[in-house]
Amino acid sequence: MKHRFSRMGVRGRLLLAVLATVAVALIVMTVAFNYLLSVSFRSDADDRLRNLALDESSRISISNGRVTLPQPTGEIQEFGTQIWVFVSGATVSSPNVEPNLQAAAKSLDGQPAQYLDVPEQEVRLYGVPLYYEEERIGTIVSGLWMGSYNYNLRMTLLATGALALVLLLVLGFVGRWVLNAAFRPVSRMTAEAEAWSIADLDRRFEMGEPHDEVTQLASTLDGMLDRLAAGLRRERRFSAEVSHQLRTPLAKIKAEAELALRRERNPAYYQEALASVSQSADQMTRTVEALMAAAQEEGSLARGRASVWQVLEEASASVGVLAGENGVRVRVEPPLRSLYIGVERDIALQIIQPVVENACRFARSTVILGAGRNGKEVVFTVEDDGAGVTEEEKDRIFEPGVRGSAAEAAEAGGATSRGAGLGLSLARRLARAASGDVEVTAGRIGARFVVRLPTG
Repeated sequence: MKHRFSRMGVRGRLLLAVLATVAVALIVMTVAFNYLLSVSFRSDADDRLRNLALDESSRISISNGRVTLPQPTGEIQEFGTQIWVFVSGATVSSPNVEPNLQAAAKSLDGQPAQYLDVPEQEVRLYGVPLYYEEERIGTIVSGLWMGSYNYNLRMTLLATGALALVLLLVLGFVGRWVLNAAFRPVSRMTAEAEAWSIADLDRRFEMGEPHDEVTQLASTLDGMLDRLAAGLRRERRFSAEVSHQLRTPLAKIKAEAELALRRERNPAYYQEALASVSQSADQMTRTVEALMAAAQEEGSLARGRASVWQVLEEASASVGVLAGENGVRVRVEPPLRSLYIGVERDIALQIIQPVVENACRFARSTVILGAGRNGKEVVFTVEDDGAGVTEEEKDRIFEPGVRGSAAEAAEAGGATSRGAGLGLSLARRLARAASGDVEVTAGRIGARFVVRLPTG
């Protein structure tokens, strides 16, 4: 039984608990009502018996030692009440009744005032002493047929029992309807949750402001889904950024390998190629470590110290293969004096490199890298002679997965894909995490990107 109850649904258990509680309450109320009704009937019967005995005693006349009273006749069931009068042990007046009822009335003679039930005839008797000149001379016994009382009690018990059963059934249907209505939002939430997939990151239960337990649960689950969605987005963004940032060193490794395998080379060339592959592998390692650190410590990247000139040189070298494929020359303009930034070199490179790669993809012939100090900031500039960026795109191109009109125009002209639209988003995110920023302005010819980082 316990195992079956535990396997029931919440609605079933609640309905069963409510019905059990109400059933117990109805049983207690039915029993209490019928008990109080029986007490009331008994009290009414006792009052009638006492009044009957009192009336009869007032009708008795005693003269010269003789007791004179009306002679009762008929059965007790006919009149409902009857009287016995016993004087000095003798029966002076008696109705025509069954012997056992007659014997019961006789047994009250000489006894103090008391009641006596005769269940066989459904009769209640009341015996009271009869006095003459302050001396007891006999007993008056009044009798009352209780059949009508007992019938009313039985019918009341059946009626209240039937009413309780009907109320319980009605309550069961009403309770089931109310519970179904109350749990309908939970059922809907369950169905929606089963239908959602990992692609539905923005789906929510949306049950409005919390005002009861169900809407509070929905609000709590929506909050949990927000946190899970944010975590999944970070995970996806990290995977996309790692893939994006590893393409350049992987392309360099592939290019070096293809050139080395194209024909026989002298040992010096192979050593140079292997050194380049090793450098690209080191760059991949630094890239992964930098992105891991950025993912784990986002918001606190403004620490460490790096040379601005070294960052510019490494950024220029990292895009050598991409610049060669696009026929673009990357020129670095050294700063007028030694400058340092308050960011680790690998983090700074991950910020600058996507901006330089973007310039190499859309420049016609030249990309210029420069840097200078402006108060407490070091300002890196990346200029190209491409199509530039329209005013409407200045903020939109920094959104993940968004590419500007230049990339769309190139693809419309039959060119291959020029990126996934993740580099600039990564650069701005990392720059802002390092207390800097990445912006784009109109250049002298094409686009001019400005990277601001704190001085070190």
